[in-house]
Amino acid sequence: MEQLAYGVLRATEQAALAAWPLIGCGDKNQIDGEAVSAMRQSLNQMPMRGRIVIGEGEIDRAPMLYIGEALGLGTGREIDIAVDPIEGTRMVSVGQHNALSVLAFAPYGCLLHAPDMYMRKLAVCPDAKGVIDLNHTLEENLRAVAEKLAKPLSQLQVVILDKPRHRDDIQRLNRLGVKVSVLPDGDVAGSIMLCQPDSGLDVMYTVGGAPEGVLSACAVKVMGGDMQAMLIDSVEAKGGSASNQEIAQQERQRCAQMGVEVDRVYTLNQMVHTDEILFSATGVTKGDLTEGVRKIEGKLQTQTLFLNGMDKTQRLINTLYER
Repeated sequence: MEQLAYGVLRATEQAALAAWPLIGCGDKNQIDGEAVSAMRQSLNQMPMRGRIVIGEGEIDRAPMLYIGEALGLGTGREIDIAVDPIEGTRMVSVGQHNALSVLAFAPYGCLLHAPDMYMRKLAVCPDAKGVIDLNHTLEENLRAVAEKLAKPLSQLQVVILDKPRHRDDIQRLNRLGVKVSVLPDGDVAGSIMLCQPDSGLDVMYTVGGAPEGVLSACAVKVMGGDMQAMLIDSVEAKGGSASNQEIAQQERQRCAQMGVEVDRVYTLNQMVHTDEILFSATGVTKGDLTEGVRKIEGKLQTQTLFLNGMDKTQRLINTLYER
């Protein structure tokens, strides 16, 4: 795994560099397409037998980095890959902060293999590890975290995505009296910030994409936090319209084929059952975790947060590229 570290880093750097010229262009599909092409090219140069276990969609949605896609030179170790070439394509399209290119590697069979669908996620900082249970209500979990941290609910800091589907959740949090921080997008960034010692954050609760959930689990595991998640279908996530019902049926069928369960609680160790994790997040736009791609004296600089689960290290890596 250690021998693949540079390739993982380079893949997210290349995707970020490919997306950078399109910041503010308004076209999410073009941004994603350029990042996907650059990342795929990098990954296919690596000495591995890689497969995407969770990513952007199924094979009929190529040229996305699709679930089940084989990557690498076909030599070396078998690798599970979780990927989001651009977490926050909307943010890149309108020039907002906190867009990342994100990738995680683990040995074959060690990452949750699931469709690209919705996932309910609950994560906590390292000091609150061991007390969450998604089978319980959000309120019960927050009280358990507050007790573990020996602080009143009024001092608990919760981060959540600012999405219409979370409107009721935010109101519930306000009624409980906890402090609420909202992110427009980017629950991978939120999960990493949660585990940083100086963030002041205690809990992250979101309903978002399953690929971002597995990527978050990889980062949380390396950084010593805790997380649980549950795959949910489109009806539960977005309502019971006819189109959502049809999509939900397809999602449940796909889960059955892949051997995972909807509405089942997955613990952190069930989502990522190894410490052999390589995780890379390169900034596209400036954000709370990293600088975005920027020009420095005629060169381009990337900044990447790189996590290594084998030695539990966190590195912030600056790379300069000749244009």
